[in-house]
Amino acid sequence: MTGFWANRWWVVAASACGLMVGTGSVVIFSFGTFLKPVSEALGISRGELSTALFWSSNVTAFTCLAVGWLIDRYSARSIMMPGIVLFALMMAAMGTLQADSVGMIYVIFAAAGFFGAVQTPLPYSAAVSKWFDRERGLALGLATAGVGLGTILIPQLAGALIRNYGWREAYYGLGVAILVLAFVPVMVFIRDPVATDAEESAVARGAAPGVEAGVALRSWRFWALTIAFFLGVMSINGTIVHIVPLLTDRGVPAPVAIGLMSAAGLAIILGRIICGWCLDRFHGPYVAACFFILPMAGIGLLTSGWDMPWPMVGAALCGAGIGAEVDLMAFFISRYFGLKAYGAIYGVTFTLFNIGTGLGPMLSGRGFDYFHSYVPVFIGYEVALTITCVLLVGLGPYAYPALRKLPEPEPDRSARPA
Repeated sequence: MTGFWANRWWVVAASACGLMVGTGSVVIFSFGTFLKPVSEALGISRGELSTALFWSSNVTAFTCLAVGWLIDRYSARSIMMPGIVLFALMMAAMGTLQADSVGMIYVIFAAAGFFGAVQTPLPYSAAVSKWFDRERGLALGLATAGVGLGTILIPQLAGALIRNYGWREAYYGLGVAILVLAFVPVMVFIRDPVATDAEESAVARGAAPGVEAGVALRSWRFWALTIAFFLGVMSINGTIVHIVPLLTDRGVPAPVAIGLMSAAGLAIILGRIICGWCLDRFHGPYVAACFFILPMAGIGLLTSGWDMPWPMVGAALCGAGIGAEVDLMAFFISRYFGLKAYGAIYGVTFTLFNIGTGLGPMLSGRGFDYFHSYVPVFIGYEVALTITCVLLVGLGPYAYPALRKLPEPEPDRSARPA
């Protein structure tokens, strides 16, 4: 690929497109849209169906370990292409769920989680990080902003399909969307850089070797940032996924409640782009703390029970936090541990991150079943986010800061014009 289409920013654009239909938007953020119609049709509780999502996220989490290892040894593209096809098929298979087998519901969700590991930010962030150094924060922010765009569009698409055709057909439609929006861009644009076509690629120039995975896993910084992101995503996802049922329980019409997910999605997009821009200019842990304070305020607004527009503001603030989180995690792994074993190190962090992704919605669902209210669980999330901020602020300076351009050579002043 040469010329205009070989520009490295196409890798960013393809990543954003693919993440529109990643596991975050398709499995997690559309889940609230399906929660009531599916649980009512199958005769199961919200907690039982939320537990299926928990197992799906757990399977994705542990599969990311293998995906990260494979990315370090093969190209991201070769791992992603077959996985995307199988993920699309598993999402379509959710349209076959039956009321008489809760166990089979868990199996299908788990299978979607297994193949959905290639549709997490892990392989996309690895591909983008290899192409960018000084602009890595912005590039990662733009790429992972695709999750935010998906959070706006996918629940709306799912809601429209449910209203017009039914929830089973909605799952079939999501399977088709994955093939169109992820498989094609990955096939055409995602590739690893080589020295001849990536002038600013740190990998191509051997500029950021990094540490081995074993060294990173023995570092206190690794576990501090990993635990911080685990607590953060558990709290924010546990809130966002249940926004639709929370508001409809208060009498808000379902289309309005689903529309609030658009506010969260827009905030995810803005959060990732702004966070990425800030990461290239300011010290990351301080940027991270600022962005995690936002969902703390958002959860407080959602817990308050105030009328519109405060639920919309709360959803947007939560979206800004989750929007920054994936960008921050990918960036911190590259700056504190380098790119030498980026896939393996990120895979371990993303494993715990994905466990938190599913744990939060399950805790919210089980908490609702027990307390008949989301408030007690949401208070716990506020405490968890406070701990997240404390852990991130203490990370300290980067081990692998961005390289700076070499100064231009001074002209030879000893020469005299003839």
